[in-house]
Amino acid sequence: MDKQDYTLRLISLGAGVQSTAMLLMAEAGEFDEYGKIDAAIFADTGWEPPSVYEHLEWLKTVVSVPIHVVSQDYKIRERTLASLGGKTRFTALPVYIKNYDGEKAMLRRQCTREYKIEPLERQARALLGLKKGQRMPRGTMVQNWLGISSDEAARMKRAYRPWMDNFYPLIERWISRQGCKDWMADHSYPEPSKSACIGCPFHDDGTWRDMKMNRPVEFADAVDFDHRIRTGLKGVDCEAFLHRSLQPLDEVDFRNAEDLGQLNFLGECEGYCGV
Repeated sequence: MDKQDYTLRLISLGAGVQSTAMLLMAEAGEFDEYGKIDAAIFADTGWEPPSVYEHLEWLKTVVSVPIHVVSQDYKIRERTLASLGGKTRFTALPVYIKNYDGEKAMLRRQCTREYKIEPLERQARALLGLKKGQRMPRGTMVQNWLGISSDEAARMKRAYRPWMDNFYPLIERWISRQGCKDWMADHSYPEPSKSACIGCPFHDDGTWRDMKMNRPVEFADAVDFDHRIRTGLKGVDCEAFLHRSLQPLDEVDFRNAEDLGQLNFLGECEGYCGV
């Protein structure tokens, strides 16, 4: 669709490097050829690191568009723990399990849909003035900007709703994650921390190591959650773990090459979340 055909243009704000850079670039007029955004939406799972919430408050002071923080009526950590033993519905997290044949597997990820996409869609409808259950008027289209960079192009997906189009400005300009960092540094903006649930199974070892060394309260929270989900997840007969090694989180050796007295020429690891 042409840019003037969209009724509403939004940024899906993950509050990590890419979506932050995309929002700031839009504020600076870098993407004016694609149209002006009307609002940014951050879908809160309720289990983000404190630095992410601080970053959101800072963003509200430097951009002119409204930033809406939305969520389900329940938080992902509490809801998951409440589901132990089948007490409530369990929204599958991509935790690691050992199958009956001894092979490692991950549960199907349902959390993104429930905790990120559904609240965003609900807020988009509210911004259009629609009530719960009201049909989308014919011809109404929402453009949803997502901060996926050129080095993550494989993550591009179509929107779930026929009235919404996903759009990827960073890929249109072929801007990488490092390019986002460079742009923010050139404009004297601070680099955001990675945005993801504290106990996200997609964390790489570098993220777990940093959390253990520099954010011990968050790490202790993840360790507690890891122990408590070991058994009892509804519909899961195997033991569940946050770490891919199928070890308790507090028993995993996260030391890197430097910690072991070796040289390490590897660059920064990139996870799946936190755009």
